[in-house]
Amino acid sequence: MMERGTPLVTEMQVIPVAGRDSMLMTLSGAHAPFFTRNLVIIKDNAGHTGIGEIHGGDYTCEALESCIPLVVGQPIGMYRKILDNIHKASKKAKEDDGEGIQNLDISKLKFVVKAEWAIECALLDLLGQFLGVPMCELLAEGKQRDQVEVLGYLFYVSDKGKTDLPYLDERESADPWFRMRRNEMLAHEQIVEQACCLQEKYGFRNFKLKGGVFEGTYEMDTVRALKKQFPLGHINIDPNGAWSLAEAVGLCKGAQDILTYVEDPCGPEAGFSSREIMAEFKNATHLPVATNMIATNWRQFYHAAALKSVDIVLADPHFWGLEGSLRMAAILNDWGLTWGSHSNNHFDITLATFAHVAAAAPGHPTALDTHWIWQDGQDLLEDAPKIRNGYLEVPKGPGLGVRLDMKKVMEANKLYNSMPSHDRDDAAAMQYLIPGWKYDSKKPCLVR
Repeated sequence: MMERGTPLVTEMQVIPVAGRDSMLMTLSGAHAPFFTRNLVIIKDNAGHTGIGEIHGGDYTCEALESCIPLVVGQPIGMYRKILDNIHKASKKAKEDDGEGIQNLDISKLKFVVKAEWAIECALLDLLGQFLGVPMCELLAEGKQRDQVEVLGYLFYVSDKGKTDLPYLDERESADPWFRMRRNEMLAHEQIVEQACCLQEKYGFRNFKLKGGVFEGTYEMDTVRALKKQFPLGHINIDPNGAWSLAEAVGLCKGAQDILTYVEDPCGPEAGFSSREIMAEFKNATHLPVATNMIATNWRQFYHAAALKSVDIVLADPHFWGLEGSLRMAAILNDWGLTWGSHSNNHFDITLATFAHVAAAAPGHPTALDTHWIWQDGQDLLEDAPKIRNGYLEVPKGPGLGVRLDMKKVMEANKLYNSMPSHDRDDAAAMQYLIPGWKYDSKKPCLVR
């Protein structure tokens, strides 16, 4: 039976999954051996299957499962109404204090990520299949480009051998990047080597270094080494607000020939929010500023825009939703600002989603983030999109244009179920390096 011309949802399934990670260093500590995600699989009575991927953990899994009665039985063409019903039925968690992640408290990330956006993706995947068009043609003003520029996301990596944790060892891989990515890389020359290896494999022209690990002077020296190796490349750094305003200004003033932009250089201090502090940083340095921390919803964006705190909003669809992220892209383009997308550890379903969202973004987006290079080879799709010459290819088939490999999905689900805890914990691995280590938003993780 059809209603209003579109198929009806017959089934919605939520499958939590896990994958392998390297000992990547950030302000919040060291990545654990495993990362988690939640998959949404929705079927309709036309025989199609739609998929979506979102943040991991039991909190998000339970939130998705609670949405099943609001999705099953509904026509896919009413996806906006379905999402509206989910929003109206949702309640704010008691632990959510509304602060968001301007202090990069990883425990609060689950409140910034909205579970229902995986449902939005799966429904749009179904609608695209029903209409016979790629999902990006259903978004914003439709498809704007066939490929999307992405950047090489560089990380300092600690020595997994200093732990007894089950990090993956790829020393025997035939792929030079796979062999490299699990090894310690802390020196300037090792990060440059990392970038060179990534350029060789994926063709990246632009790079971003994840900071918040060492003192700011050390990290800026790494940036200078990268710029020397790639004089025509765009080099950026993201210390996740670890620097004080004075330190950030001192490190970045006059650095226009080195940095294309700086992402979240400083955070709240002295009674002022990140939005106020970053506005002062911009006034002092005249450097373009990007964020995924201080404008993660429309109310925050209003204040960030009013203060002219940022030039580039990395509007991750997992924070904003697909439609919301592109509404942000349209506003930024009209205002002469720039749109991009932040990423977290993810599988290739998110990679395909990013490709479609960015393909529909108006104007000239900045090169997108993606962690997928650190997960490459763990694909849950039969036909994962490829990154070639620094560009992510947009799938051409209807909907997301990709096919799920259920055997691999169930293997990833088995790994998830074997884990004692499903919440992200970057402190556990750090405590092997620094006994008793605790997160401090104003101290780089190796500075104690």
